[in-house]
Amino acid sequence: MGTMTLSPPSSIAVIGPGGDVPADLLAQAHEVGCRLAARGAIVLTGGLGGVMAAASRGAYEAGGTTVGLLPGADRADGNPYLTVALPTGLGEMRNALLVRSADAVIAVGCSWGTLSEVALAVRTGVPIVAIDCWDLPDDGPVLVSSAAEAVAAVLGGETLRIGTWNLDARHQPAQVELALKLDCDVLLLTEVSPGWRYRATPRF
Repeated sequence: MGTMTLSPPSSIAVIGPGGDVPADLLAQAHEVGCRLAARGAIVLTGGLGGVMAAASRGAYEAGGTTVGLLPGADRADGNPYLTVALPTGLGEMRNALLVRSADAVIAVGCSWGTLSEVALAVRTGVPIVAIDCWDLPDDGPVLVSSAAEAVAAVLGGETLRIGTWNLDARHQPAQVELALKLDCDVLLLTEVSPGWRYRATPRF
């Protein structure tokens, strides 16, 4: 499939099951979204729940841009972590639009709908990597074991060390300054109050 190194900012689609997703896969999808946003990439998803919502949330909380290509005609169907919700009215056919709009695709988990997107990416030559995908032929997606590996595969460069610090109104500015000195490349400060989100300046 060749080298999958892109020059950010890039549009990266994150695909995966929309319902009944194990917690470990949701955590992987969330981290994928976070890491993509930290690298300046736009995160594209199908806009609904499960892996799509988890990846969108990760990118949203990291201060990134999230775009959801919804299968229906109602913008309100999108998950709450979308910067832009696009109601396509195309149903499952929006899978092709999602894949063809992306510079690369990251699959987290698998389902029949996800498999159709994987096949479209392989068939049309869109670079694709997968975490915990079904057994597929050797000419399918590049298999990786972590969110860090997946993002490094599509964006190139070194993986980032992600740190988190949960804040509330009781934390003083000095404590926030201390948190920013933690040994990580990107630090997420979360839940100061409802609706707030932070992204620390990446240290690279």
